Parts: sequence; C-alpha cells; structure tokens
Amino acid sequence: VQLQASGGGLVQAGGSLRLSCACSGLPCSRYSMGWFRQTPGKEREFVARVNWSDGNTRYSDSVKGRFTISRDNAKNTVFLQMNSLKPEDTAAYYCAADNHPIGGSFRYQYNHWGQGTLVTVSS
Repeated sequence: VQLQASGGGLVQAGGSLRLSCACSGLPCSRYSMGWFRQTPGKEREFVARVNWSDGNTRYSDSVKGRFTISRDNAKNTVFLQMNSLKPEDTAAYYCAADNHPIGGSFRYQYNHWGQGTLVTVSS
C-alpha cells in the first residue's frame, strides 16, 4: 500500500497550489480519501475528504470555499486544489485512505497514510 503525496511548495498569500496523492497497492476507488495537515507542535487536523461511495465531499470550516478535493479513479489519484492561500495554511499536508464508503473527519478513521508534502505560504 502506497500513498504518494506531491505538489507542495512555496507560494505567496492569495496564490494557489494543487496537491496530488497517487494511490497504489489498494483497490483505491473503493477507499474514501482525505487530506490532513499538521504544523510543528500541533495535532494533525482534518482538511477535506471525498467518499468513494457517492463522491460526496466535506471540508473543515477553515478551508471551506477555498479548497476543493477531487478524485480521478481511472488514475488512482486524489487532488486538493488550494486557492486564496493564507499564511495560516502553512503546514505539512498528508493524504490518507479510509476503507469505509463514507469517509471520516478524524485521524483514527484512516487506515493508510502517505508522507507529507510541505506547503509554505508567505505573507
């Protein structure tokens, strides 16, 4: 099982980035996928998730309206489009897979994790 996150980098406030998470070793289309983020000294927090069962999405209040999660099952890839970035979005971003048809918002609900990709937003 491998989740490979990419797309992080340095961007100015107000800019955009698109993160990708390539999934392999799983029936990835049957996993709900989520994005979490973490800054040093803080707990890993939920950002967004997309269900495998119905494609329904959910976002944290802090990113709602700015971030969009999507998936391409043919390519076994999940994306996180991040627009109107703010300095407080700076974090390591992690993708995760949940084998339930409706994905969760809590870290313990996810069975598999990728490595983080660092996003830095400068003011």
